[in-house]
Amino acid sequence: MPATRTRDIRATARSEFGWEDLRPEQVEAIASLLDGHDTLAVMPTGAGKSAIYQVAGMLLEGPTVVLSPLLALQHDQIAGLAERSASGAVAVNSTLSAAQTEQAWERVASGDAEFLFLTPEQLARDDVLRRLSGLSPRLLVVDEAHCVSGWGHDFRPDYLRIADVRGQFGDVGVLALTATAAPPVRSEIVERLDMHDAHQVVRGFDRPNLHLAAEQFADDDVKREALLDWVARAGTPSIVYVGTRKDTDWYAARLAERGLHALAYHAGMRRTDRERCHEAFQEDTADVVVATSAFGMGIDKADVRAVAHAHIPESVDAYYQEIGRAGRDGEPASVRLFYRTEDLGLRRFFGTARFDEDTVRTVYKVVRGEPDRVAGLVRRTGLNRRRVTAAVGLLEDAGVVEVDDQRVVRAVESAPAPAEALAAAREKAETRQVMARSRLEMVRGYAETTDCRRRYLLGYFGEDLERPCGNCDTCEASIAPDIEAGEDDAFTPAGRVRHPEFGEGVVMQQGGGRVTVLFEEAGYRTLDVETALEHRLLEPC
Repeated sequence: MPATRTRDIRATARSEFGWEDLRPEQVEAIASLLDGHDTLAVMPTGAGKSAIYQVAGMLLEGPTVVLSPLLALQHDQIAGLAERSASGAVAVNSTLSAAQTEQAWERVASGDAEFLFLTPEQLARDDVLRRLSGLSPRLLVVDEAHCVSGWGHDFRPDYLRIADVRGQFGDVGVLALTATAAPPVRSEIVERLDMHDAHQVVRGFDRPNLHLAAEQFADDDVKREALLDWVARAGTPSIVYVGTRKDTDWYAARLAERGLHALAYHAGMRRTDRERCHEAFQEDTADVVVATSAFGMGIDKADVRAVAHAHIPESVDAYYQEIGRAGRDGEPASVRLFYRTEDLGLRRFFGTARFDEDTVRTVYKVVRGEPDRVAGLVRRTGLNRRRVTAAVGLLEDAGVVEVDDQRVVRAVESAPAPAEALAAAREKAETRQVMARSRLEMVRGYAETTDCRRRYLLGYFGEDLERPCGNCDTCEASIAPDIEAGEDDAFTPAGRVRHPEFGEGVVMQQGGGRVTVLFEEAGYRTLDVETALEHRLLEPC
């Protein structure tokens, strides 16, 4: 990287935002964008991913469009920009009046605002796309980019439309940001977003200051009491993640009885109540927030001392993202999973999405008769946009419809009959469910492992830890095996292999005589290395 480029980047960070220095990975990602490369940055929560687009946006001519899924997250990012920089930032979303919306667009068009925040859902609106095309943005930022991946933990159909509309913006670079993306997820992000000549910056999955632990229980009442006792001792501020809205109130009330100022938070609350809870936590007037997974995305709070999970999360990706909200100041922090085998049933219930056969059939019949955009399909079917978008995404994945550069959805040239198209879509939906169940089994593996928990986590994300970390419960109990160098190198990490039954997949991790592979159709599978070698079950592709 030319020294002048690095100096320009660091000088802009100082003059525009008051940052005396940037991390090497931030500079690398910014320079990649300035050199014309689409860029994927995978960095842990709190590592300064937003600084990448903020500095790059100031060095590129034209506005920067940031696609961010949560309004509260947008609000925080805009407030942070207003605090640090004279460069303006606005949002356009459903909470604004017509006059406020018009004012926001005018500020961007006049150059008064450098940054425009939208939710991905806004890209379904023709008026929004017309406005964006007129602005000629130079940088398109996709925050929480793992949402575009069916192999990730938070797939959202609205993200699938991003690549379709990109071509309307002219010469626009793409920056994809996420805190959690295993190697297959990274590949799918690049593919789904149609990223050109993509440069990947992947750093720092290890958080050595976090003490990792998991505790298994047979009785739910015992588990609940143990969690309450642990949170009361673990230090504040802290976050407790639970599986149901009802439990947010229950745990908050019980923690209050122990003298903590505890607040409940879930997506079913009124927006103003959620905002008050968020502000109280940020301003240190609340000790603990008990929340569903709806809480925490984008929280800019460095001193969280503890994160507890009362129920098993849906995936290792989701768990890593949530525990990553602890100890961002680099000081010691503790995270603990409170686990019952029976909790897996609850998670499977919530994680099983019903195949919406009627919607898929209706959308396909309409598209097969006459191609249309999503907005037109919503009008013609009478269905809501989310259901239509999900159906289009499923049909597109099944290969029976395609979406062109103008965002028109049409049946493929040799359009199959509705019954055949429905069967293909159902098969694709079932594959997604297999993937979801296998991700849950990987979390179970983390909860029940006797290996070093940090080594298990890092292996999932494609990083090696040769020795036990010494800062997790299995290490402290002296039950984590000390793997000798070369003992578990039978398969290449991130290498592609083929199994006679499961098909093609990617090697995710190996250790303790076991190898875990993510298969495209069968999801995650863990095999005995000796057996796999003896019977040639995993052959390189």
